[in-house]
Amino acid sequence: MDYIEELLRSLYVLASLVEARDPYTGGHLWRVAQFSRLLAAKHGLPDTDVARIAIGGFLHDLGKVGVPDAILNKPGRLTDDEYALVKTHPEIGSRLLAQHPLADLARAAVMSHHETPDGNGYPHGLSGLSIPIDARIVGICDAFDAMTSTRPYRRGMPIAKALGIIKDNLGTQFDTTLGMLFLELGGAGMLASIVGHSEPGIPLQECPMCGPIIVVRRHHRTGDHVFCRHCGAEAAVERDGDDIRIATTGQKGSVADLQAEADVELIAALVRETAYHLSRKKRRRWGALPRLFHGARA
Repeated sequence: MDYIEELLRSLYVLASLVEARDPYTGGHLWRVAQFSRLLAAKHGLPDTDVARIAIGGFLHDLGKVGVPDAILNKPGRLTDDEYALVKTHPEIGSRLLAQHPLADLARAAVMSHHETPDGNGYPHGLSGLSIPIDARIVGICDAFDAMTSTRPYRRGMPIAKALGIIKDNLGTQFDTTLGMLFLELGGAGMLASIVGHSEPGIPLQECPMCGPIIVVRRHHRTGDHVFCRHCGAEAAVERDGDDIRIATTGQKGSVADLQAEADVELIAALVRETAYHLSRKKRRRWGALPRLFHGARA
């Protein structure tokens, strides 16, 4: 693996381990990255910008490592103090990235994905085109995935309803131009294969005992065991071609079974795909890497 691929891998692994703390958000980072890739391409951005924005989509929640599990997984309404703590995650993520050689790939998305066109977002109250395009794209995709995914306090909503909410909030919560393009992607059915999945062709599974997400990975086969990181329940995988199900075994996972771990195979695929767009040929064409990947403000 060359230097750039190793650096990319370190970013993806770090983000994956942060996500693994939350039993309800399995696949969230992959989905936001894929939605972001589609929207950036739909906007007509060059491949290098599309790749950068997809990385930002995967890393956007990096700062949630600094938010206590009890708040992230709280089933009820957050108090004002708890919400204030959640709102620190963009700046925490930016600080975590600060010394990484590829920080500029994701900094704009990490810091500004909760900024809104009307200036009522956080952490800096940016508005309109002062919000980097990376963040405007990732912000739409993050909100859409949050709406269509199950959380401790509600079930995920249908795609059409989530798209309707985005449409109703264009120009206030969501960039109008980018939001309209996202609605076009939804109308064309291009989002459905991502919603409710943790990677291509792998639908999310709910714990038969308590409800949170159990992620089945591409290498799992019939008879393999997977575990709920919320209640510790063990479930057996049942695969019949593209049909994937899980069934409880009535057993509990061991401490080792329940340890957070990065999805090595998925990360390897993401690194290969991203590194393709950072090839030496493209770097020679566009110039030095740090200069190339400062967040655009188009």
